[in-house]
Amino acid sequence: MILPADYSDDARALWDAATALNRAAAAVSPHAAGLPPLLFFTDPDRTPRPWETAVRLPAGSAVVYRAFGAADAVETGRRLREATQGVGVKLLIGRDADLAETLEADGLHLPEREAGRARSVGQAHPDWLLTAAWHGGRPMTEGLNALVLSPVFPAGGTSAVKPALGVAEFRCWSQNVDLPVYALGGIKPDNVASLIGAGACGLAGVEAIQFAFR
Repeated sequence: MILPADYSDDARALWDAATALNRAAAAVSPHAAGLPPLLFFTDPDRTPRPWETAVRLPAGSAVVYRAFGAADAVETGRRLREATQGVGVKLLIGRDADLAETLEADGLHLPEREAGRARSVGQAHPDWLLTAAWHGGRPMTEGLNALVLSPVFPAGGTSAVKPALGVAEFRCWSQNVDLPVYALGGIKPDNVASLIGAGACGLAGVEAIQFAFR
């Protein structure tokens, strides 16, 4: 998909890089075919109105809604479902399978420590897209569609205290697992070109995507 003229240069840079990575990954791995090239991760503090970004995402993208126990999780989730439904944008819910069922979401994103749930979740919801966080080391992959490896670059939020992997280490880790791997952490329009050839199946981000797609 080519973005319409009213999208920013930053949005084009992110989307073009994400789709190029996705095509390259799909060419060598059938597991990557059909995955969203771009994942918008929400955060209660950094993305207080995530539906405003979601409604601007191009078809083929996905939103990963992380409620973190917020009291208004269902209300915000319904706004995101309304923004994404019927326009080719998937909605994944962070960790909470019950909330995902309530919102009729398209999948679940699991914390790294809970990646082992993927098999049972997938058996209950065979149509769901299932991803999990990964921070290096030996990941649990059974039942998952993809991993989200972070932080690739110096990042904000909870990843601010973690050392950045860098592109070379990202490439090393991604080449040693049998699942597609997204790049997350410090993703910006001016550094995504360095990920070309690093084995990522797409890009994931928080503030950079919110800023670009507004």
